[in-house]
Amino acid sequence: MNAPGLTILHSRDLVNWDIVSHVMPKLTGNPKYDLADGGDYRHGVYAPSLRRHGGRFYIAVTPVGRNTRIYSAADIRGPWSMRELDREAFDPALFFDDDGKGYIATASSADGTITLLSLNADLSAVTSAQKIHYYRGAEGSKLIKRGDWYYLFNAIPRRLALTVSRARSLTGPWETRDQIDDTTGGHQGALVDLPDGGWYGFVMRDAGAIGRVTNISPVFWQDDWPVWGTPEAPGRVPDVAAKPIAGGAFVEPPSSDDFGGKALGRQWQWNHNPDDSRWSLAERPGFLRLKATTSNSFWTARNTLLAEKGRGRAAAPSSSWMRAGSPRATPAASGPSASSRASWWSPARPQGRGELSARLIESTEDGPKTTAAADARPIPLKDLWLSAEMDFTTDKAALAYSLDGKVWTAMPGDFPLAFDWRTGTFQGQQFGLFCYNPAGGPGRLDVDSFTLSKP
Repeated sequence: MNAPGLTILHSRDLVNWDIVSHVMPKLTGNPKYDLADGGDYRHGVYAPSLRRHGGRFYIAVTPVGRNTRIYSAADIRGPWSMRELDREAFDPALFFDDDGKGYIATASSADGTITLLSLNADLSAVTSAQKIHYYRGAEGSKLIKRGDWYYLFNAIPRRLALTVSRARSLTGPWETRDQIDDTTGGHQGALVDLPDGGWYGFVMRDAGAIGRVTNISPVFWQDDWPVWGTPEAPGRVPDVAAKPIAGGAFVEPPSSDDFGGKALGRQWQWNHNPDDSRWSLAERPGFLRLKATTSNSFWTARNTLLAEKGRGRAAAPSSSWMRAGSPRATPAASGPSASSRASWWSPARPQGRGELSARLIESTEDGPKTTAAADARPIPLKDLWLSAEMDFTTDKAALAYSLDGKVWTAMPGDFPLAFDWRTGTFQGQQFGLFCYNPAGGPGRLDVDSFTLSKP
């Protein structure tokens, strides 16, 4: 769960995207969202569904540990209002039928039963629930309509696959076919209709250390069944395809930042709901100041600031960053990180000395594991430039530092990049800034700039 949460991306061609807003400034209703009361990186929101109906935008989402929430807004940029239903719908698929009535389709892989929830007129309550289909291992439902057919898409996590079911009625009977899987393009997705009446498919795929990425694909129809790919190469997301909508300029979200504004740029998210008393852009204008939070480990430290790139990840196939700052940690751990299986820096000042160390923090089935990659190096307590270069063709990171921004010294050690949703999160590698003090008390990190660049 990152905050602000539920990032809204906008595109005119399904290829070039920019961040236009976030639906939730913070996620409320459970202390775990603040990394308190046993909270961890797996407590947040999953699989929202976005729909437009009657001049408004609607999002259905289910926070871990809470009932399903429906957000709505007249403008995609907000403000958003929220209503919470009386039950938890796993991976809720919001759908509006031709008569305007609202529904949610929901399925959990633990059961495989797909249930249809009927909603009242203002989407504030469930009026009925009916089991409409069963498919072993199904979850991540998406529901659309084309012509006289309803189409229900479901992810099958046990084999990282996507199925589609169709019926003449929302209540079935449904017939089901396999679509694609992670060997042919991805899992968990659906279709989007284009302005000219065409259709495109979107799916997510586990792509190694970079996490889960979104693939788009041309789709054609055969006997009223959608088929990913082209008639010449059906059943596969093509490696290269024409843009769904031609023309338009290259667009991408912002990345680098000099922290000269009055608010954080839209590319930034905190690792959880932040403690707003422990950071500032105003105390030292032109710098981001992170005041030390108290934690005994990186994984439970609040106010880790993450650089969002599209969906919050580093850019593929490789990317790097550096920052000029003034560490003043006493004796806090602070610096940049590449989180998930994380290589990170720790400038500190124990006993009046400055030290710089690089460590590897792994999320394993036995819990977090921390390994020092090399001996700590003494450094003068002044401005410091740090670099983390991530190469997703080799799944390796390289770390370096500089005392003047010109001459760089590599840090020895092996820094593998990895992704495993079973022990970590679904987000993959992210760049981050943090400052925490295991003993409590003072400490701060002033960050002058953040630069995302080609290696």
